Amino acid sequence: MADNNDYNPLSRRKFLGNSSAALVAIAGMQVAAAEAKPIHSKDHSLVNELEPQPKNSSLDAQNPSSNFSPETDAGGQPPFKYPFSFSHKRIEGGGWTRQVTVRDMPISKKMAGVQMRLIKGGVRELHWHVGAEWAFMISGTARITAVDQHGRGFVEDVNEGDLWIFPGGIPHSIQGLGPDGAMFLLVFDDGNFNEFETFLLTDWLHHTAPEVLSKNFDVPASTFANVPPKELFIFERPLPRPLAEEKRAVEAITGGVPNSFAFFTGKMAPTKVTKGGEVKIVDAKNFPASNIAAAIVTLKPGGLRELHWHPNEDEWQYYVKGSGRMTVFAAGGRARTMDFQAGDVGYIDRSVPHFIENTGDDDLVFLEVFPTPNYEDISLAEWLAHTPSRLVDQHIGTGEDFLNKIPKKEMVITPL
Repeated sequence: MADNNDYNPLSRRKFLGNSSAALVAIAGMQVAAAEAKPIHSKDHSLVNELEPQPKNSSLDAQNPSSNFSPETDAGGQPPFKYPFSFSHKRIEGGGWTRQVTVRDMPISKKMAGVQMRLIKGGVRELHWHVGAEWAFMISGTARITAVDQHGRGFVEDVNEGDLWIFPGGIPHSIQGLGPDGAMFLLVFDDGNFNEFETFLLTDWLHHTAPEVLSKNFDVPASTFANVPPKELFIFERPLPRPLAEEKRAVEAITGGVPNSFAFFTGKMAPTKVTKGGEVKIVDAKNFPASNIAAAIVTLKPGGLRELHWHPNEDEWQYYVKGSGRMTVFAAGGRARTMDFQAGDVGYIDRSVPHFIENTGDDDLVFLEVFPTPNYEDISLAEWLAHTPSRLVDQHIGTGEDFLNKIPKKEMVITPL
């Protein structure tokens, strides 16, 4: 057998050769890295980032996360934002209205929204619709009325920040009272809802023969001679009688509704308060009449509505004031960030994770609305805090010390 030393020169030469090749490769990589050009810049001034063509600069400025998306965005996630400013505004003598439905925003399959303003005395005429109507008062004061399926009457005055619910099929009306009337948001648990095709009192009577109305009410047909020849929809009339007087009248004999259709958020303590903001959750637990759940979220500048998702239903959003951005992770390597301002609508499918951040200098206030009686969410932090820390660390490599310090109760809004 040959001595092992016979192989040492060859082994040494082979080692040196391999080492030299490795050094050359490393040096080449270093040169290549040094010569590589960046493809992103903070001010988007690199030649590959420039936009020399004519463009809508004001729209780009409102949507920086679409114009120059974060590097973490990827894939073809469809838009989940629609501004009410894009919607047709129907203007009548008593005010105006416009809507965002699945016809405008294809992702909004389960919910639709309406903005409406009524002048002082302006009336959204007596009507009803198949789906439930959930409302948020943006400004002013309004008188709302309804009658339930047992003939029990309801009348109430609502102010900025208050809510109401009219279940599907319940006839109702709204009238502006304040010096500048009232402006409010309506949300319906049907993406195909159409505000311009509701069941209207005047429209129904106009399309019913006078002799039928005469027989129905046992009065002369001439009683209905002044029924309008077409729908009133939104019209101006004198202000209603005092609230107490109207309450007594509508509740006579049959009484009032057992659970109020109105909810006064000003009387409610926040569900959660942190340095980053606050949230008020309103669902069937504290608003028994409602089959639509909601959260009213206020984020301070720099505040974050933490990473989370909703396991029970889709989320329809409305941005009341301020500015922010939302990132949605749609699985399959897809994620997208979009910017939001007051008057914008957002939509997230059930169980799709997302977060919202205040990017402005003022408070960001937005609504989360769900077509279900019960509010539910799951936060990333709470999930990790209640999963064995060794298992989580084996996934994300943060170290167990970090994981053990995550609060055991949901943060909702950060910073704490």
